[in-house]
Order: sequence, then structure tokens, then C-alpha cells
Amino acid sequence: MDTLFAHEKLDVYQLELAFIRWVTPVLEEVEKKARARTREVRGQLDRASVSMLLNTAEGNGKRQRQVRAKFFDDARGSATECAACLDALVAKGACSGERIREGKEMLARISQMLTKLVQLYSDDPTVREDEQDYGVKPTEPS
Repeated sequence: MDTLFAHEKLDVYQLELAFIRWVTPVLEEVEKKARARTREVRGQLDRASVSMLLNTAEGNGKRQRQVRAKFFDDARGSATECAACLDALVAKGACSGERIREGKEMLARISQMLTKLVQLYSDDPTVREDEQDYGVKPTEPS
């Protein structure tokens, strides 16, 4: 298939498409096995997988570096969300850890690739979370 758009040439975009091809039958299997108790997770996983792909494509089409970085970072967040959804399916007993291993491996690679793209287009070469105050005080050792 000929590529018409620049985002189609990105390895991460192609891997995201591969993840969607992989996860679609998983969603169908889970629906048959545990329809009611997994409805929300299945819907979220489906949306997050498509969001990851769309943010990558849209980000690659942006001309401003910081805007590109933001879309790639959003795509990375969707990849993490997909991984959490797969974990939730296992926790709900809808599939096994072994069944989702391949998908989580793809998501880990996608996340790494997107992190590099964020670093490439960000003014700040480090990708890190902001410090958060969770209101928890350390306890003194006894």
C-alpha cells in the first residue's frame, strides 16, 4: 500500500495499527466471555487505542514543535491507558495475563517510541512527571 501521508511512514504509527489489529479480536473474545462486567473497560480500551493512533497522526501533521510534542505525549498517555485496560481485564477474570502479554509488549514499545518523539520535539529534552504532593507524610522508623 502506498503511503499518502507523512504519518503513515512513522514506525510508531504502524505499530499502533498492529496493536489495533491485535486488540480487536481480544475485545470480541472478552465480550463473549464476560460481556456485562467488562463493558466499560472494553469501550475505554477501544477508544484509547484509536486515540493513540489519531493523536500520533495529528501530531505528526503539526508544524509547531511544542504542539507536536503535546500530541505525541497525549498518544503516549493513551498507550498507558490501553495497558491499564488490559490489566483491568485480567483483574476482572475476563482473560489471562498470558493472553495480553503480546499487547502489553507492543504498548511498551509504542510508549518508548512516543517518548523519543516527545523528547525530539519538546523544548525540555527530559520527559518527566511534575512533582506531586499527595498529602502523605513519611513515617518515622520505629
